Amino acid sequence: MKYILVFLVFFSGSQIFSQEESAEVSIDFLKESLGYLASDELAGRRTGSEGIEKAAHYIETVFQKSGLQPYFETYRDSFQVKGKTGYNMVGFKEGNDPKLKDELIVLGAHYDHIGVVDESKIVAGDSIANGANDNAAGTTSILALAKYFADKQTKRSVLFVLFSAEEEGLVGSKHIAKRLKKEEANIYTMLNFEMIGVPLVGQNYSAYLTGFNESNFAETFNNYAGKKVFGFFSKAKDFKLFQRSDNYPFYQEMKIPAQTLCTFDFSNYDYYHHVDDEAELMDYEHMKNLISDIIPGIEGMANSKTKVIQLNSK
Repeated sequence: MKYILVFLVFFSGSQIFSQEESAEVSIDFLKESLGYLASDELAGRRTGSEGIEKAAHYIETVFQKSGLQPYFETYRDSFQVKGKTGYNMVGFKEGNDPKLKDELIVLGAHYDHIGVVDESKIVAGDSIANGANDNAAGTTSILALAKYFADKQTKRSVLFVLFSAEEEGLVGSKHIAKRLKKEEANIYTMLNFEMIGVPLVGQNYSAYLTGFNESNFAETFNNYAGKKVFGFFSKAKDFKLFQRSDNYPFYQEMKIPAQTLCTFDFSNYDYYHHVDDEAELMDYEHMKNLISDIIPGIEGMANSKTKVIQLNSK
């Protein structure tokens, strides 16, 4: 990649990651970020663990160095779950339109995973479910988008949210959706990134969108992007995936278009909640291409004069 890299010693001591002095999506950053988040050092990022605290610190560092501001008092939105403290990580990029900047677009992904597995799921002595595809890939994508959009001019404001305790039952996203509703935040739409580390095979679109028929999201987004980024996947409806990821609390609380994009179709990756869900199995060229394809769609949503994306009438 043709980027000047500034190498920084990360807070954990020996961990090093590179911060590109470029707004473009970089495979180097994707590899470094995902590689760290899915490393054994973070021990599967279970909510309340030392590993997820390291992930939260890393996310704060990327937000801060990108120039994003905290939306709340700090980057952390804390909550309690099963006697533990969880943190949603929230970065804010203010829009530049005097009126439209009060409307928020939420881009999100969960950064927690299941941690260390029980004895029955250990493979060849490996007990750490690293969660590379689920969902260090989605988390890294949000961080890449945060870096890209931090210094871009958009009419609407953007929240970059990394949820914790998704694996505990969408606890983090339920908490922040209720908080934002209570604070009367004007959320236009929400797009959630889930398991995008491997490409779909044999499809004429880049990712499927859950709740496809709930809104005109896919059609509008594809028009903005100038290509068929999002498509319909029948198993998403069969398995009720719309209700099973962090988009759903936003839909429930606010009745807004809130949907998840995914490229895991239950046949193209064998390691869901498995100790072999490792960073080296991710397709980084695919991730870069997908994120690059998604950027024009986000720009379209952030700069349209009116709220074009709407829920479909029942």
